[in-house]
Amino acid sequence: MSEEMIPLNVAVLTISDTRTEETDRSGQALVERATSAGHRVAEKRIVADDVYQIRALVAAWIADPEVQVIITTGGTGFTGRDSTPEAVSVLLDKRIEGFGERFRLLSGEEIGSSTIQSRCLGGLANATVIFCLPGSTGACRTGWDGVLAEQLDSRHKPCNFANLVIPERGQHG
Repeated sequence: MSEEMIPLNVAVLTISDTRTEETDRSGQALVERATSAGHRVAEKRIVADDVYQIRALVAAWIADPEVQVIITTGGTGFTGRDSTPEAVSVLLDKRIEGFGERFRLLSGEEIGSSTIQSRCLGGLANATVIFCLPGSTGACRTGWDGVLAEQLDSRHKPCNFANLVIPERGQHG
């Protein structure tokens, strides 16, 4: 990997009815990992676990030409108000089926069969890649370290998602 990494503009969204900026360790972990990797954080927000609030904000970021990557944390389980997949999936032009599969494979090594309750997902919408991770800090580390770090690095071969969202590179991943 001799070429220079092209930084991406990443928006981080924590989905929670209870977290605040002071208690949002998962969102902060994603911000730290993204900036440590050389990316720029375009925005970081917390929104209630409400389908329409999530969908409205994610849709606004998809429409924003300055946002190339959206990473959400939270709301991917089966309990109560967990509604991230329902909110985001209708916005996707294409799903990245392998993202959830790869995440659950890696997560299974850490938490065993409980990983089957993760409804994390990935997709592409309007040249923006979107990844929805579970709400635990450990899951965010697993998702970033095991998948996103490489896939958001424009130097990663043979392919990566960074090259899909870099305007001058077009759809040449």
